[in-house]
Amino acid sequence: MSSAEVTRAPFDPAVLFKTAFLAVVAIFVLVPLLATLLGGFKSLGELRVNPFGWPTHWEWQNYADILFSARYWQLLRNSLIISTLTVILTLITASMAAFTFAHVKFYGSSMLLSYLTLGLLFPAATAVLPLFIKVRDLGLLDTYFGVALPQVAFSLAMSVLLLRRFFRDIPHELLEAALVDGCSYIKFFRYVTLPLSRPILATVGTITFVNSWNAYLLPLVMLNTDALYPWPLGIMIYQGEYSSEWHLILAFITLTILPTIILFLLAQKHIVAGLTAGAVKG
Repeated sequence: MSSAEVTRAPFDPAVLFKTAFLAVVAIFVLVPLLATLLGGFKSLGELRVNPFGWPTHWEWQNYADILFSARYWQLLRNSLIISTLTVILTLITASMAAFTFAHVKFYGSSMLLSYLTLGLLFPAATAVLPLFIKVRDLGLLDTYFGVALPQVAFSLAMSVLLLRRFFRDIPHELLEAALVDGCSYIKFFRYVTLPLSRPILATVGTITFVNSWNAYLLPLVMLNTDALYPWPLGIMIYQGEYSSEWHLILAFITLTILPTIILFLLAQKHIVAGLTAGAVKG
């Protein structure tokens, strides 16, 4: 084939613009993470005069002191328990509600769905006082469920919307054939819908886990016992009345966000599939 026969793809400015935009976004995301990681290897004095550069003396002891501290692992355990409870309860309730809105027709379903989506407009901070009173009346103050249940309530709206969109992509003919064969809605939900919905379940689970893992306000309001604190409240260990050990805070943050980064990397393929594709094609 001669060079004249070779056709070159025309230059597309849109591709260059998208690449440049994604590169800028990646820099804005990675630079704070890198600065936090490197800050944990510095002494407090060096961090004040050189906050963004490479450490001149690598203080490995900062990370070692945290990793070998029993308090650090206690905070991680509390965060893991609260986040796991939140994810499990959110997936159970949101998946059942989304299936109902997607496949079951009943009077007022559209109005009820619209009412549910209104929850996206109200952040948790606006309902702290009534939430505190309700949790106190239920006897759940200073417990894991006292934090997990409000987090489930505030994550339901987005979770139901994501799951409902995915469930509606499942061919309705599958449901009709199952009902003709004597399959109930519950069995269809359990044996057909859930197995086909692993990507979106992984997506919702990951988003819910990360939000719960990083939550600060609700644990601060609902928990009084130091032994039940999750990791965001554990940062107060390194904060004194007049000064803060910022080098240890940065090292602590780096070690505590690693689980969520690893979880996201492991579930990345499922997250992309859940947000961009339907369950069944063809």
